[in-house]
Formats: sequence, structure tokens, C-alpha cells
Amino acid sequence: MKYLGLIWAALYRKPIRSVLTFASIFVAFLLFGMLQSVSVAFSQGPEFTGVDRLVVAPKYSIIDDIPLSYRNRIASIAGVEKIAHQSWFGGTYKDPGNFFPRWPVPPREFLEVYSEYALPDEQKQAFINTRTGAIVGKSVADQYGMKVGDKVTLIPDIWQNKDNGPWEFDLVGIFQTPDEEFEGQMFMNYDYFDEYRAFGNGGVGTFVVRISEPDRAAEIAQQIDGMFANSNDETKTSTEKAYNQMFAKQMGDIGFIMTSILSAVFFTILLLTGNTMSQAIRERIPELAILKTLGFSNLSVLLIVLAEAMLISLVAALPGLGLAGLALPAIGQVSPFLGGAELSSIVIVQGIALSLLLGLIAGAPPAIKAMRLNIVDALGEH
Repeated sequence: MKYLGLIWAALYRKPIRSVLTFASIFVAFLLFGMLQSVSVAFSQGPEFTGVDRLVVAPKYSIIDDIPLSYRNRIASIAGVEKIAHQSWFGGTYKDPGNFFPRWPVPPREFLEVYSEYALPDEQKQAFINTRTGAIVGKSVADQYGMKVGDKVTLIPDIWQNKDNGPWEFDLVGIFQTPDEEFEGQMFMNYDYFDEYRAFGNGGVGTFVVRISEPDRAAEIAQQIDGMFANSNDETKTSTEKAYNQMFAKQMGDIGFIMTSILSAVFFTILLLTGNTMSQAIRERIPELAILKTLGFSNLSVLLIVLAEAMLISLVAALPGLGLAGLALPAIGQVSPFLGGAELSSIVIVQGIALSLLLGLIAGAPPAIKAMRLNIVDALGEH
């Protein structure tokens, strides 16, 4: 700490250069905070997903359907407590930019499997008993000004109806969940959807199975898949968390993509910072020689230069990470697929450690050069 004044004086020696270096590191850690948070969200999956739920999906492609008739056979397996299903609806609400997931589901069974979706009893019964009924999460209702009793009109893109017109649903409930991330969805009555759609009747996207013994998840999954092996519609059953991760990876290996981008960014920043520090040390050779003349040891000079590099890296990284944390919720609103990304403590710790490492690597060569500086030669050259 006693050398802090010297370090700050060195940074202010060329303020424009220091500001530009600061800005480049700031942008690098802004990108790191955002991209690493997205990578963690896709790789770890949300903690909200039930440990006692399995997802039965088509074996080969998520765009395939599974026959609804599989429901009773799956329900007959020992350990299966509840079973529901859901299908991807797609469609457009008023404007293509108004995106939120929409799923036809069997109301009673779905709310039993997902008991954490909280609805007032009268709204729950209305959803069960209203053929054209639909419910939305509170965040969707707040964002689009929806209220119970509204008509929700969706323009189809995948599922055309028999009249080749828009779909209209009666909003009968607004649900809340412990994690607001899951409130950005809409669910509608499957029976109405299946009856009114122009094709694909009798099929579902996935089954969601609640099991009584989570420890037997792998065994029950094998039984389900074995039941439909070699059929025209084979299945692949996994835990809900594993399925969510697999669904995300349909878009590519998110972790690899993010790591590649960050590696390129930080390699560039490392070269930039290293070059800046080397130039700064070359300009300050007489000053460093005078410090040694005044009694500063080689180790002290080494530590001063290293501390300078690590300090500017850390001071630039912290606001970059902070801005990333503020930006992620806004990005989640624009792109709901990224709604689970947040600046976690793990990412913050990784960012701080990386900033110190960046400063250490960039500052090491000029610091070693300063440590080895010969007083007579340095003063003689300048």
C-alpha cells in the first residue's frame, strides 16, 4: 500500500493512454460477464427444474411428435406418479417481436405435475373447464397489459387451424412461480388445440412425468424408452434439467462458442496491454533508475510495475462486470431464450481472477526488465 502513490502517478503520466487501455479492458470484461453468464446458464440449467420430473421426448428430432396414446402405457410403469404433456405452439402475438413460449397442455394434469405454478383456485378451475382457456405468467401479463377475461389472439406459423385463420383464446388465469424466469410463458387447453388444428392430431411434443422416487430416475427412463424401442416413434427420456440442456445445445455447443469468442478477445487485450506496459516502462527508465538510486530494491521495483499492470486491469474489469450484470436482465427481456442468464458470484470471481491474471501476464515482461535495470547504464543512455 505504501507504493500506491507511485503507482497512481505512473498511470496519470500518460492519461490518454491509460484511459484507452482502461476502455479496452472494460469492454473485454463487459463481454466476459455477458458471454460467460450465458454459457453458465446453458451449461448448468436452471435450479428450478424439478428433480422428480422426467421428460419423454422424440428420440431423433425435437420437431417430431409422440403419439398421445403413449400416455396410458407410460402411466402404467411403477414409480410414475403423474403424467402430462406439452407441445410447442409458436405463433405471433400482435407483432413478431412479442416473443414468449406458448404451449398446449392438458390443464389438470399439467398443474398437478407443475405444482409450483401458483394460480387462485377459481382461475385453476376455469382453466380446467374452459375449452378455449389459456393462462399466462405474471411477467407476460405485466409486459403486455393482459388481464383475466381478455381475448388473446395468435397468428399461426406452424399450427394452422381448420379455418385458416387466427387462433383465439380466453385468458382465464395469471400464474406466478418461485422463479420469475418461468413466468414468461403461456399455456392453452390441449383438447381445443388438438381438435381445431388442421394436421398432426393425436400427437404431442413431449411427455412430462413426475416420479415418486427420484433415485430411480435412470431406471424408470430406461423402462419408458425400452417400452417403445423399435417402434415407429421411439423415445429418449431424461431428467428435466438434462433435457433443457440438450434443447439448448440444438443451437450449437454454446460453451465452445463463448469460450472461442472470449479467447480471441482476451488474447488481443493481452497483446495490447503488454505492449502498452512495455512502452510505459521504456519511457520511465530514468525514473526507475532514480528509484533504485534512492534505495528501492530490485524486488520493490518489480512489484511496483506488476502492481501497476494488475491495478489498471482490476479497476477496468470491475465496472465492466457491473455493467454486464445490469445489461443481462434487459437482454433476457428481448431474447427470452437468454432469460436464465445472470451475473452469478461464480462469474464475478472468475472475472476478478482473470483480471488479475491478465495484469500479471501483461506486466511480467516489463517488470522483469525493470528489475534487471542497471542504474549506471540507464542514466547513461538517457
